[in-house]
Amino acid sequence: MDYAIEIKFKELLAELNERFGGGLDVQSILFLIGVQELGKGHQKFSKRQKTELMHVAVCTVLEPYGFYKTIGRDKDNWPHFEFLKELPPLDERQQQHLMKEAILTYFQAENNENIDNIEIPEVLRYFEEEE
Repeated sequence: MDYAIEIKFKELLAELNERFGGGLDVQSILFLIGVQELGKGHQKFSKRQKTELMHVAVCTVLEPYGFYKTIGRDKDNWPHFEFLKELPPLDERQQQHLMKEAILTYFQAENNENIDNIEIPEVLRYFEEEE
């Protein structure tokens, strides 16, 4: 496990908790990313919309790694993605680590507005070598 990622994620979590209140976790951060990507600001969402916002966030944070590609927006401005390839088989710990790294990459790209320097996480490089 990459402890540097865990430390950076805890720092991001502290920053977001300060800004949005406490109790955030990976799922709630993904929800915030989904709302950000939708671009309509804070509003009430139905249960279905909340699930779709989570999907938007997962696709968004995994897009730089080649798993999804943005294909456009619908009439209601919801982003849509094309599925490109399967994630490698990961256990729960590896999934959480990947999502934390992808979230950090998302926020770093948002701050730098430059996604060209995104590196493939170590856990994915391992699986790419087998292909």
